[in-house]
This record gives sequence, C-alpha cells and structure tokens, in this order.
Amino acid sequence: MTGNELRRRIRAGERVYGSLIVGNSPRWLSVIEGTSLDYVFIDIEHIALDRDTLSWMCQAYRQLGMPAIVRIPSPSPYEATKVLDGGACGVLAPYVETKEEVEALVAAVKTRPFKGKMVVDYVTGREEPSPQMKEYLKNHNRDHVLLVNIESRNGVGNLDTLLSYDGLDGIVIGPHDLSTTHDMAEAYDDPRFVDLVSSIIKKARSMGKGAGIHMTWEEGIEQEIRWAADGANIILHKADIILFSQQLRKELDQIRAALGEEVATKSGENVNI
Repeated sequence: MTGNELRRRIRAGERVYGSLIVGNSPRWLSVIEGTSLDYVFIDIEHIALDRDTLSWMCQAYRQLGMPAIVRIPSPSPYEATKVLDGGACGVLAPYVETKEEVEALVAAVKTRPFKGKMVVDYVTGREEPSPQMKEYLKNHNRDHVLLVNIESRNGVGNLDTLLSYDGLDGIVIGPHDLSTTHDMAEAYDDPRFVDLVSSIIKKARSMGKGAGIHMTWEEGIEQEIRWAADGANIILHKADIILFSQQLRKELDQIRAALGEEVATKSGENVNI
C-alpha cells in the first residue's frame, strides 16, 4: 500500500489496521511482514529513536508496502518535515488544540516545497496559486497523510474548527491524556469515557475525516470493536512492546501455575503510549 492509498482509504471511511512498532532490529521486518497490518505506527514522542534509525525504519517498511505514520514530539511543522524527509508517509501530531497548529501542519505536510510567507498565504487563502501549481502540489504531496491527536479538553472543545481543514485527513484519540484531562485517569471502562470517545469518533466521521484511538490497555478489545462500529476506521492496536509484555507474563504465569509455583503478582510497568 502507498501513502496515497492509505490516505484515500482513511478519507473514504475504510478501515486500516496498524500497530505501534518499537523494535528496530532488521529481523523484525520479516516478522511484521507476516502480519495483516496495513501500516506501521512509529512514535518518537515517547520512544527514543534517533533520526537515522527512524529513517531506516520508514524506508524499509515503505518497501514492504506498509507506509509508516510517525508521531512527532510536538505539533511542530519543522518536526513534520523532518520525518517526511526521512521517508515517513504520514505524520501524527500530538496534543493538537488550536486552528493555528493545524494550519501550520497542513502547510508542512500538504504544501511542500512552499515555505515561509508563501505557504501561510496559501493555507489561509490570501493567495491563490495557479492551476498548474495546485496540480504540482497535489502530486508532490500525494503520499503524505496528516493526522492529529485529540487528547485534551481544549482539543475536544475546538474539534469542529480543527476538523474543518481540508488538508487534515483524520484524528487519533490519545486515551491516556484524554482520560486524565477529563478527570477520569485511565478509567477506560468508565461509561463517561466510552461515550466521550464515541462522540469524538462520530463527529470526525460526520465531517469526512478518518478517526481512531490508540488502544493500549489489556482488556480493551471489546471497546475497540464497539468504537469501530461507531465509525472508527483508523485501527491502531497496541504495540510490539505491549504485546510482548502481556503475552510473556501470561505464559510464564501459566507455566508456574502448572508446576505448583506461586504466580507472579508484579504486572510490570504500565506502558502509556
């Protein structure tokens, strides 16, 4: 799948399936290729990956037909252009709350190589490029996907405005931050949280944008399916590091129990990414 095909499917409301990939061993490529993932998600907001390693991962997964969506450290247009230059097909900007942030990100992701005053005038409608230039920009950026994280009260409050930008392809809910900013820290099964997520997804889909949530907690698949039924089409399921931790703990507990040993009670670090 190309970035353009991923973007088309997201905008059309078709489901696309991905997972957060932390491991950067070359051996990991054949493992991921054997899954049914449509895209890979790489997070450099919370995960320490240098620019060279990130570019290697993006280019490698692109060759496997799995475009990489990279979450940048901040909603910065400069961070967005860096990961696109490295081979990312998509950008996920964290903690977006204002129209100014979306404007700057649309400019960085969808109007390259425009820069400076020219790109500001274009995005805000103060300058109208020629039809030839419009076609050039469309083709030049055809494989670029722009998503933003909705994970705060202000982000939810400004959702209509944020979703109004044509260059934005979709939103991904950050459940940990969303729950804490709404005084429901990690209460993912709280009916208020479930309904809040559903309302955000339905709003995004009603305005022609893709929508999803990064499901990381252990007992959340039923909720994930429910939100997909509500319209969530960007399926972002857990992470290699989370799945490794959960499965290893489960199997070791099974072995210990079968051998009559005490099952470990320590659940390990709670990974909120």
